[in-house]
Amino acid sequence: MKEIRSLVHPNLVAVWPGMGQVAINAGIYLISKLKMEFSLELDESKLFDVDHIEIKDGRVQTIRRPRNLFFVWEDPLRKNDLILFLGEGQPSHGKYNFCQKIINLANESQVEKVFTFAAMATQMPPHSKSRTFGVGTGTAELSNLKNLDVEILMEGNISGMNGILLGVAAELGKNGYCLLGEIPHIFGALPFPKATLAILETFTSMLDINLDLAELSEQVAEHEKEIEMALEQIHANQLSEEKESAPLHQANESFETNAVNAEELQKIEELFQAAKGDRSKSFELKKELDRSGLFKEYEDRFLDLFKKNNQP
Repeated sequence: MKEIRSLVHPNLVAVWPGMGQVAINAGIYLISKLKMEFSLELDESKLFDVDHIEIKDGRVQTIRRPRNLFFVWEDPLRKNDLILFLGEGQPSHGKYNFCQKIINLANESQVEKVFTFAAMATQMPPHSKSRTFGVGTGTAELSNLKNLDVEILMEGNISGMNGILLGVAAELGKNGYCLLGEIPHIFGALPFPKATLAILETFTSMLDINLDLAELSEQVAEHEKEIEMALEQIHANQLSEEKESAPLHQANESFETNAVNAEELQKIEELFQAAKGDRSKSFELKKELDRSGLFKEYEDRFLDLFKKNNQP
């Protein structure tokens, strides 16, 4: 794999978009706060079909397929280095072969364990602490999860690449885990940072990684206030009996933002400049792009922040 030197006890983390943006935001937080280095872009565009086009200012935009990027972090304590794979989208076909390619690339760097992140939708009250659920490839992995008070997912399935990659890893003789952060089912279409925090707390404990989670904790506190306001609105709507489907519909509607104004666009530009100089500020930029609903529009530019020519 390009530019990967002799890594010390390397582990692979793989993330894709999914419910609550739980996994993808966990990956971006790791890239940002650990100042991971971009290593390799895997061209698998043939696996991604196109089902729509983007329009901006009345003009048809160039078709783009999701990118597949590898990042590397060398632990300054020389204990557990990381390789992080970030996929912008899940392929429409060829998932198994794609996962084999990812694991084979990781094997070139002698990766020891494979981790995937995902969301677990339950009936949890929105203000409750998110639990971390987990599965492992063997008895030792299950024992490690239990020692960290992770709830074992005893039955069921994990759909998508989060599950398939772990299955392929086990098939090819690699041990690993899938960590799932708990989210309320009615908020599945919205970012839920509490679940991201739960996953990263567990993950960093497992690998003894010193990761500053303060910014993510602050986002959780802000999100709690937004939830409280949304639930108050839901309750008011229920009392007025405006819509029978108020709980689910209004929960999503309450988080919708108005059209982005010039001041907000200026703030985004300022955050881009700040993140170019200090990549640890890129998660603040990600939060603002999520809040304004513009992450997809700026996704390429955001991920390009981590290319070599943008590093301080």
